[in-house]
Amino acid sequence: MNQPLTGVYTAKRKDGSTYFRASLTYRNKHISLGSHDEKEKAHEIYLTASALLKDDSFRLEDYTSDSPLSFPKWVCLINFRDNGIYLSSPIYIRPRFFYYYFSPNDYFIFDKDDLFYYSSRKISRRGGHYFVADYGMQVNIMSRYGIKNYAVEGRDYRFINGSRNDLRYENIEIINRFHGVNAIQKKGRTLYQVKIHVKGYVNVGTYASEVEAAVAYNKAIDLLKEAGVDKAYTPNYMEGISPDAYADLYHSVQVAPSLLRYRSE
Repeated sequence: MNQPLTGVYTAKRKDGSTYFRASLTYRNKHISLGSHDEKEKAHEIYLTASALLKDDSFRLEDYTSDSPLSFPKWVCLINFRDNGIYLSSPIYIRPRFFYYYFSPNDYFIFDKDDLFYYSSRKISRRGGHYFVADYGMQVNIMSRYGIKNYAVEGRDYRFINGSRNDLRYENIEIINRFHGVNAIQKKGRTLYQVKIHVKGYVNVGTYASEVEAAVAYNKAIDLLKEAGVDKAYTPNYMEGISPDAYADLYHSVQVAPSLLRYRSE
């Protein structure tokens, strides 16, 4: 008769087949470790996890691809051992920031203030973009910094220390916050150039302030719609400006004469 193995539990799938779940209890926390079709392999998962929690000489960088334990679980257990908090996401906490791991050499660094948000959300990747599920919607994580989906690194934002992995707020500088607006340097001054795409890019104008430029873009949208251009432009949302102040700026801001004369063919 087969002897039961510590930390291994028999389970059944919907189709009636048997598999084996590994789990343990540490600091009064019951932790599911994973499962395997073979009892002995499930026991290896349990033994590896137990060793991690008992021996603090094991570090994150000691993980190898042939480990029976998955890397995300490896991170979760070492964080629990070292920091006394169990998180289901592959997070390792430092005093002022934390790491969110995808693999041993692939991770993000976030501010400690974002710990609650990412400890309860899985980051997914698609086409070079990173998303979390938030209230049933896929949200680009860069939107937390005011960076739009269309934004271009180096033009609209930059990483101050040069690392794309470092997503601490202090490391991200927003250059352009608005649609169609591009900050330029001219004779030592920062000006804001506005262009809008019709069939090609059409110059709207160059402005002294970012807000003025954003409003000019909105005005260009309205002029093009009046001219019969059927495109789904996204206007700039102007936060922190009253309706009266916006209306005054909208009427006073100048746009290129070619937009005033534009007619859709």
